[in-house]
Amino acid sequence: MDLSSDYQFLNKILGRTMKITLKCGLFQGVLQHVDSNKSILLSRVKNLESGRSMPGVKMFFGHEILNENQDTTLSNFKYNVAEDEEEDVEYIVIDQFQQKFGSAILHIKEQIVLSVAAEGVSLCRYGKLCWFQVATRSRVFLFDIFLLGPRAFKNGLQMVLEDENILKVIHDCRWISDCLSHKYGIILSNVFDTQVADVLQFSVMTGGFLPHRISTLEECLIRHLKMSPKSVSFMRRKQQAVQENLDVWFVRPLPPSLLKVLALETVYLLPLRLMFLDEMMSDLTTLVDGYLNAYREGSSVQLGNTESSCMDLPVELRQLADFQKLRREKAVKEYRQNSLKMSSSCAPRFQ
Repeated sequence: MDLSSDYQFLNKILGRTMKITLKCGLFQGVLQHVDSNKSILLSRVKNLESGRSMPGVKMFFGHEILNENQDTTLSNFKYNVAEDEEEDVEYIVIDQFQQKFGSAILHIKEQIVLSVAAEGVSLCRYGKLCWFQVATRSRVFLFDIFLLGPRAFKNGLQMVLEDENILKVIHDCRWISDCLSHKYGIILSNVFDTQVADVLQFSVMTGGFLPHRISTLEECLIRHLKMSPKSVSFMRRKQQAVQENLDVWFVRPLPPSLLKVLALETVYLLPLRLMFLDEMMSDLTTLVDGYLNAYREGSSVQLGNTESSCMDLPVELRQLADFQKLRREKAVKEYRQNSLKMSSSCAPRFQ
């Protein structure tokens, strides 16, 4: 299997459980992302030799993966695909200050990027915040705000949320921002919103169209991380639990199944951000590749006629307009085709 075919194969099995053999042991996890630079992202990682689970999302590089020829190319990754498994994640519930709270805050303060989510009843300035979730690359913390109260923010979380040097990844930050500002006096800053990123990416890929609606986290995970419906079933379990009991987040102790939901909806925000960054950078990468070849693959005569001080927009960069035109034409064509097949209630995403 060559590099390109292996890369395509791995992209087809995104969201599936796979095993990889490293120099330090045998690991299993759910494939979230793979790129041509030989790096892959796995979630729900487990060391099969020690039996230890590793929370969060882990990145593995080609040189870490063993194979028979000690070759580090992507085509020689030693992997096999397992059957889909029920999602699994480790988390730490913080419901008192005496034991775990201090060490959790110290760990969070050391991060450059983390993901944030929250659950409660009518989550806004008029509602009630019950749970506040924070995930780093290695740990997931579930802060029980219902029991901890405002002191949880005053004793460290507020400093993190307002720190402009720590990036917070959130899906639809509007409600959390409103709640934190009006109930706790916290001005949330330096946020990467995956719902906003989804709209921006859609506009880029359709040549300027805007979607007629925003996307849920479940939709983003399926569309961008290629997760299977089973892998995101935890979102539907949350919706069902809230429908059955509007005050479910006040229940103590909260059932482990719902604690897992709180953890999972936070954990996946980190790889989702990385995927958006890859997608947003694709045009830049293409244009830079054109810049690299602009002179070195041309003739010496052409190079001699090139003015180094000329500031006219090069032809290599003008192709960005061509990208946008082609994408827009494709989007219009797909819109017309889909509109013939779909009612207005389930119309395509662009307008």
